[in-house]
Amino acid sequence: MCSTIAFFQGRTRLSSLCGVGPGAWIVDFPTLVQARPQSSKGMVLHMGSSMSIISKLTAALLFGALALQMPSAAHAQQPQSPSGMQTPAARKGASQSPKERINAWTVGLAGGQLEGAPLRLASEMSRVVDDGDNLHVLPIVTRGPTENVNSLLYLRGIDMAIINTDSLEEYKAQVPNIQQTVTYIANLFPSELHVFVRPEIQSLQDLAGKKVNFNTLGTAAAYSGPLIFTRLGVDVNKTFIPHQVALEQMKTGDMAAVVFITSKPIDAFLKGRWDQGFKFLPVQYDQKFEDYYLPSQLEPTDYPNLIQQGNSIPTIAVPTLLAAYNWPPGHDRYRRIARFVDNLFNRIETLQGPGFDSKWKNINLAAKVPSLARFRAAQEWLDRPGSTKREGTPQ
Repeated sequence: MCSTIAFFQGRTRLSSLCGVGPGAWIVDFPTLVQARPQSSKGMVLHMGSSMSIISKLTAALLFGALALQMPSAAHAQQPQSPSGMQTPAARKGASQSPKERINAWTVGLAGGQLEGAPLRLASEMSRVVDDGDNLHVLPIVTRGPTENVNSLLYLRGIDMAIINTDSLEEYKAQVPNIQQTVTYIANLFPSELHVFVRPEIQSLQDLAGKKVNFNTLGTAAAYSGPLIFTRLGVDVNKTFIPHQVALEQMKTGDMAAVVFITSKPIDAFLKGRWDQGFKFLPVQYDQKFEDYYLPSQLEPTDYPNLIQQGNSIPTIAVPTLLAAYNWPPGHDRYRRIARFVDNLFNRIETLQGPGFDSKWKNINLAAKVPSLARFRAAQEWLDRPGSTKREGTPQ
């Protein structure tokens, strides 16, 4: 049993956390700071069950005092001046205190929701790259990949995050140089767009004005789906309810379509029973998707009950990537990420072996991400002679 106490703009929150694996931290944003670049951030500390003996008043006073010393979110990730780069990671041996040693090579990785693949991959990475005092990665539970850009930009202690490429779109106005501030380490996996419709719907244009569900807010479909439909020029009646409910409404005619954005195959379509005429609509990849998306297809092997042999459904995919804040070379936090990259890339074969998520088998370390630069240390590793033999299976 453990608890999290969070101080946010004069308020405290105490909540119990259950089912969180070893090494996971919780970042819990209240509604008033709903992961937007201009929001102020709070401070979150992960405490043991002994917190039950501390009164809420004492906790409020304690964290209120700490919060007075925090900088604004807009400056949370700004690089230090060269004179400030001599940090615990740069000092060695006996000169380090126990506190310095435990923090010197620790990096925070914003993962995602407990039930999602991103947090699972983050947890598996932390296990494989772990090197005692030389490297310790903390996978952090968050609202999900579409919100993790905010954590990467503004939350102190976050150096890496698992994000979706198109989530950068929201930050262009607030951070005009977002594509120089955020880099990628590796393209992890694609999340395919599934537009599943009733029998009477024959094209995307038929959905204009009709009810289309994009799953609950905070999911990839709820963010990327409306953005994609805007680019398609199709104005639908958007709903954001659980997909399980929407799929039942489709059967009765109350919902025209559902939009999933996740890795195929999806159990609801693979194992579900659907009357003749229910189908996936094709979405053609063209110039309007070149900035963030990749071409993809839904195959009969993915959904044998919905796609006939010999046919395939063209669609697009949202790349899910491991991103890093673009610290300058020589900065202490750059060195931490560089060590993480070296351990991850050198041990990728372990992740592609038994006991780990099957997505690792399809990860190609050399695969590129549209519109983003690769983190410098990652590119340097790939440029080493002989590194290509550990690239993994091409997607």
